[in-house]
Amino acid sequence: MIEQSFGSVIEGSLSQGLEVLLHPDVSVEQMRVGKFLVVQGIKSRFFCLLTDVSLGTTNPRILSNPPSFEDSFMRDVLAGSGTYGKVELAPMLMFTPIEKEVQVNAKTKNGDSSLGSFEVQTSGDIELLPVKTIPAHFSQVYEALEKDFRCVFGWEDDLTRRNFAIGKPLDMEVPICIDLDRFVERSNGVFGKSGTGKSFLTRLLISGIIKKQAAVNLMFDMHSEYGWEAMREGKHVSTVKGLRQLFSSEVEIYTLDVESTKRRGVRDAQDLYLSFDQIEIEDIRLVGYELGISEASLDNAEILRKEYGKSWIINLLDMTNEDIKIFCQEKQGHPGSLMSLQRKLMRLEKLKYLRTVCPYNYISQILQSLNAGKHVVVEFGSQSNILSYMLATNMITRRIHASYVKQSEKFLQSKNPSDRPRQLVITIEEAHRFLDSKIVHQTIFGTIAREMRKYFVTLLIVDQRPSGIDNEVMSQIGTRITCLLNDEKDIEAIFTGVSGGQNLRSVLSKLDSKQQALILGHAVPMPVVVRTRGYDQQFYSEIGATDCSEWSDEEVLIAAEVAKADLGF
Repeated sequence: MIEQSFGSVIEGSLSQGLEVLLHPDVSVEQMRVGKFLVVQGIKSRFFCLLTDVSLGTTNPRILSNPPSFEDSFMRDVLAGSGTYGKVELAPMLMFTPIEKEVQVNAKTKNGDSSLGSFEVQTSGDIELLPVKTIPAHFSQVYEALEKDFRCVFGWEDDLTRRNFAIGKPLDMEVPICIDLDRFVERSNGVFGKSGTGKSFLTRLLISGIIKKQAAVNLMFDMHSEYGWEAMREGKHVSTVKGLRQLFSSEVEIYTLDVESTKRRGVRDAQDLYLSFDQIEIEDIRLVGYELGISEASLDNAEILRKEYGKSWIINLLDMTNEDIKIFCQEKQGHPGSLMSLQRKLMRLEKLKYLRTVCPYNYISQILQSLNAGKHVVVEFGSQSNILSYMLATNMITRRIHASYVKQSEKFLQSKNPSDRPRQLVITIEEAHRFLDSKIVHQTIFGTIAREMRKYFVTLLIVDQRPSGIDNEVMSQIGTRITCLLNDEKDIEAIFTGVSGGQNLRSVLSKLDSKQQALILGHAVPMPVVVRTRGYDQQFYSEIGATDCSEWSDEEVLIAAEVAKADLGF
């Protein structure tokens, strides 16, 4: 097969990338930031990402007296001799044959070069390596072919890996896959400004994890978008299916607002309540800013906890001012701090899901679901304000993480595969609220992000303000899937701990506002810009989802009884 060369390498370095002079018959309008090109070297083929496009002239006098735009003849005369186009490429990977010699064929009279000698090869024929060198002067540049993408990103039906097609390159119809086994190994992030499709992208990823059985998921659904159905953005009112509709037997919905869940027609959702005696001081510390609680008040709360144990909040809320003064005289507390703490904690009584005492431990019920391989969505309904979301999410996560630590320690001691905990991915929204540098070292989410896969628990954080997340945590994020961002601080945060990030900044800032994302990190061999996969009827059929949206009421009741039997209730 003979391909047309786009241009020749004229300058470059390993750290700054390659500068390519376009051939006269190649329009710069064909070159788009984010496009993939291949540079054919003498021994290796370099897979590159286009990061910048520019125009140049050989003589500044041309710019002083430019030809008329209607004078196409003069523009054609100047093209290549007086004016030219250039592109900058960032080499990402190199293909080096390991079994047979690669020969560079002579150019044709049109400047083309036959790549027939670099034919489609299997993974045994070539070695995929990180870039440690650059091609020579005047190496020819070509458009990346399907075989190049297959070699780099694999294919979805590969039986040796859990690959999931997340999208396609901007100008090709080749699936780009992420390795889900590597994806769930570390904490990951989905970023982008409001309205860029983060929730749709998150549903895609979680659908892939469920379909490929890479892990179990615990999703804290702040805006009730993942469980049953969600609104589709656009002029016309329409909905898309939630995970429960797509994977009826594998996904369970727990709700913190029963009335809201019923109003939206959600079927087979299980109630979830928390109690005051489950709230610990660490939970209050996380929401201290939202409640306006000072450190002095939290220090006095410790005195209450030592005296009353788990029921310290219940006792505090029942105290009169006189009771607080007497208590402080006996226990050397500060009356003003405790009275202030009491007033602030009264706001918690308005949360629908908080009870003085719960009939049984709902968190243990969620844990049993996860251990049984079920994926759990926790809906908040009208209880989606920041205080409510942060408190419930922290309470549930801390206890599930503690259980996973015990299971992991048992597995490390026994080495018995049956004791190995299922890999767990916890999805949280508004992640910067939990991972702010001021509190990250005191929260369970900061602990999980830094532990990586130590206890088989990782995070999937969804956020529109990555600059609000602690730098240490961002550096531990394994894979970053980023939609359009405009703020310079947010763009800078995305590339924290990423080598060569400077070349990708222009790519990120020029994404479309819808259905485009830059993916980089642990789950992909190189950074890639994709048109994200549609979340529509075609996707539903491609993943072979089982749809329970058309179940009869009798079928829903049967499914509910089956789910309860699986959990031992």
